[in-house]
Amino acid sequence: MKSVEEQLSRYKSVHFNKKNIQTHFIGIPLIIWAITLLMSLSSFDIHLLGLTIKITAAKVFFTFAILYYFKLHWRLAIGMLLYIIPNIYIAEKMAYMDNAYVLAIIIFVIGWIIQFIGHYFEKAKPAFVDDLSQFLIGPFFLMAEVYFAIGWEKELLENITPTARQKRRELEATKRAVKV
Repeated sequence: MKSVEEQLSRYKSVHFNKKNIQTHFIGIPLIIWAITLLMSLSSFDIHLLGLTIKITAAKVFFTFAILYYFKLHWRLAIGMLLYIIPNIYIAEKMAYMDNAYVLAIIIFVIGWIIQFIGHYFEKAKPAFVDDLSQFLIGPFFLMAEVYFAIGWEKELLENITPTARQKRRELEATKRAVKV
């Protein structure tokens, strides 16, 4: 498994432009919420010790995602958990709306449009194009950016930035070589 530094530096290598990062703070939460809503549209109940627990694909998926995040970096994972719990709660409440899937699809498409606008400013392809695991790292990266902005996890930022810059230089060199 790649370390948190490897994962975040890879993601950051195509996310240096401030406008791109700003669009990601809109696009990624929209995409996550839309996916959460879609995964909350069907559910089943488990009865355990007198309690009824509603199970959705969203809860199952995000349980595994959070476990992965905790394996990468427990302090960032706590932030992700605090983000994901209300996300699931709201999506489950909205799943009962008529045509909730239509709303989810519209929000999903809008989120991706915003993402691609950001990468237009960045002049770099999205990280997931070369590494599908970066789909999970995108939200984690945003949480890291929040932590960095408030002065937390300075050592992590210092560890990932030089590697991200080097990876970006390599990407730019590859682009130039292909053009020639």
